[in-house]
Amino acid sequence: MCRGIFLKTFPKPLTVSEEKAFLLRFRDGDMDARDTLIERNMRLVAHVVKKYGMQEREAEDLISVGTIGLIKAVNTYDMDKGSRLATYAAKCIDNEILMMFRSEKKHLKVGSLFEPIGTDKEGNEIRLVDIIENDGREIADVVALGQEIRRLYQVFDTALKEKEKFVLKMRYGLFGCREHTQREIAAQMGISRSYVSRIEKAALEKLCAVMESPA
Repeated sequence: MCRGIFLKTFPKPLTVSEEKAFLLRFRDGDMDARDTLIERNMRLVAHVVKKYGMQEREAEDLISVGTIGLIKAVNTYDMDKGSRLATYAAKCIDNEILMMFRSEKKHLKVGSLFEPIGTDKEGNEIRLVDIIENDGREIADVVALGQEIRRLYQVFDTALKEKEKFVLKMRYGLFGCREHTQREIAAQMGISRSYVSRIEKAALEKLCAVMESPA
């Protein structure tokens, strides 16, 4: 995995007020402000690249491609439309990388930031960009969270037995189910509540063990 490149120190993202100030300066023609906006969003490029799980040499190439997307984002961003620069830039970075993969006809290991990563309790699709738009945390942190969510869904399908999947789906309201008590699940499965509790505990321990192991 490409661990080395992600250990590099990238500048911290701008605060909301700092970003606005630099955007206004760039709109007035200050190219130094543009360069600062690019530099201070490089951490976002690294986080987007990280989700592709490439080797370090390939990751270096993706950083370069992603940076092109970031530059395009800064150059074309319209601050009057309401969304944060980082939200817009994440899409541009991702699109630039996807275009490179399509041109080389390579298969991606994961989907775009704008593809579904799960569903809410009502069964509506959740995209990473939806989380970004409505979350007050740093965008880079949200991108990292999205990677963990995607991995959790993958682990759920591969690491658990069907009975364990059923219990967790019902217990925690996953994949559009409503939350159920252990007694309700026990009644549906025709087993004791204590047995449901044991299944739930074992399934959660499996998920934790896999999620805590190196990807």
